[in-house]
Amino acid sequence: MGDRWHVEVDRTVCIGSGMCVNHAPQGFRLDTARQSHPHEAELDANERVLAAAEGCPVEAISITLVDGGETVFPPEE
Repeated sequence: MGDRWHVEVDRTVCIGSGMCVNHAPQGFRLDTARQSHPHEAELDANERVLAAAEGCPVEAISITLVDGGETVFPPEE
């Protein structure tokens, strides 16, 4: 059984670039104010969702493991 991720978008940081939707349309959507939202708060680990988080120009997307809460993205400094 694979990892489950908790995905959040900080809408105070999101600039509505749409890169997340471009990278992972099954993982993210933009609302009418062009703010990103995950389709689901929890999902199976997914390379496209990780690529969307990595490609966000303002790092508004955070991913943590559902079990244990360890950070997947952004990397801890």
